[in-house]
Amino acid sequence: MVDSNYLSPPLYAALAMIASYYVNSQLILFLLVIFLIIIYSFISSLHIFIDIRKILVISLSLIIGFSLGIFARQGKDNSLQMGLLQENIIAVSGILIEDPRSLQAGLGYGILDLQVTVTHNGIRSSAKGELTVFFPEDSIADLKEFGRASTLYLEGSFGRGNSSNVFYAASVHITTPPPVIEAFRTNLRLLILERFSYMQGSNSEWGNFASALLLGVRDNLDTNFTDSFRNSGTSHILALSGMHLAVISLLLSLMLKPLLGIRYAALAGAVFICLYVFLAGAQTSLIRSLIMYLLGVFALWTSLKTKGLTLLATAFILQLLFQNKSGTSISFMLSYLALFGMITLGKSIYNLLKGKLPEILSSSLSFSLAAFLVTSPLVAYYFNTLRPIGIITGIIIAPLSTLFMILSLAALLFSFVPLPIWSFFAFLLDFLYGVINNIVSVSSLVPGINISEPFWIMLFSIIIFVLLILFAAWDEKRRLKIEVFN
Repeated sequence: MVDSNYLSPPLYAALAMIASYYVNSQLILFLLVIFLIIIYSFISSLHIFIDIRKILVISLSLIIGFSLGIFARQGKDNSLQMGLLQENIIAVSGILIEDPRSLQAGLGYGILDLQVTVTHNGIRSSAKGELTVFFPEDSIADLKEFGRASTLYLEGSFGRGNSSNVFYAASVHITTPPPVIEAFRTNLRLLILERFSYMQGSNSEWGNFASALLLGVRDNLDTNFTDSFRNSGTSHILALSGMHLAVISLLLSLMLKPLLGIRYAALAGAVFICLYVFLAGAQTSLIRSLIMYLLGVFALWTSLKTKGLTLLATAFILQLLFQNKSGTSISFMLSYLALFGMITLGKSIYNLLKGKLPEILSSSLSFSLAAFLVTSPLVAYYFNTLRPIGIITGIIIAPLSTLFMILSLAALLFSFVPLPIWSFFAFLLDFLYGVINNIVSVSSLVPGINISEPFWIMLFSIIIFVLLILFAAWDEKRRLKIEVFN
């Protein structure tokens, strides 16, 4: 339910930031000023008492939000500035800003922070922008060994048509290794990947799944396995997100809280989680979860009372402010929309289901339904299909994946112990992987809903959203009356 307690200054600022980031900012700002003038004139004409201080806070929040949105909008420009005619460029140089990946087609994939372009006659020019690069198969091993933040010199050519801003490298030269801290990170990632590969052996795939859940490395996942997750509506589980960070923070809390107390355990957990995110990579949904966790720790230490929607709005502002380009990512939008749905509609749906289903099922189903309802318009717009089976499958797969993560961490730790204790965990993980694989495989057989007009999905979602909010308001008033009567 959305009540007045939820309507905090960060929420007003976030809403204004959304408007100025995703829509023409000058037009929205002009309409806002006109709207405020009309409302103020209307209230003044009725001689209604208004809280000037509250109006000033709201107005200031909106103005700040619009200003930050305009700033973030200007910084999200991804256009390449190459300094030379693209058709004359035969080589580029820049810094690898993401971990290189292996594709099933045999190519490597990465994002380059472009710095220099070179023509066939040796003319060099400074350049900037983020360039998508495909690497030849024989260079992938070296690229993964050096990892993120390496400086590369690539010889090749740009694609044509829709791939005109993609560079296909024929040869790769690593001109400068990454800084020491980045090299340490890459070596640690490679060590973990090697341990999982060693423990799973040649007849199993569970180590690849563990690598995906803990490090976000999906290069070696079985194609049929990933297709089943996608077709069963549960592909979000494979992407590092709040669920994965929640598992890590829960384990840390259980270990540290008895020793340090809740406040120092939260602080130590924040440090460890920051290190984990650095190791796993700055994926958008993971950064959102990290920011919210840090805000929660700050609130705990300062004894501030916070609402979930306030934390979400503040995280949105901070992430869009410091990661301007992330706002155009589908995973960014889905991550915030899903959590927004859970916070605003989860309790309302739960109250509808309460007593009709077992407690554990009604709780899980209510939040799954809330996330699906709010994200459906965006999914329909970008993918033209909806997979409602994911509502049910996600309820089953999420706890199984959580258990899988915990067992994977245990196996990883025991793999460094001389005794082969890890083999017991490997047996359990192999069995659990088979169970998860069978569930998503069966669920993937359920056909999705093809969407030709996403507008109707958006309209339907808005109507249901409003009806649930109205029900929540009515239900709360009814409960208050019963409490007063009693």
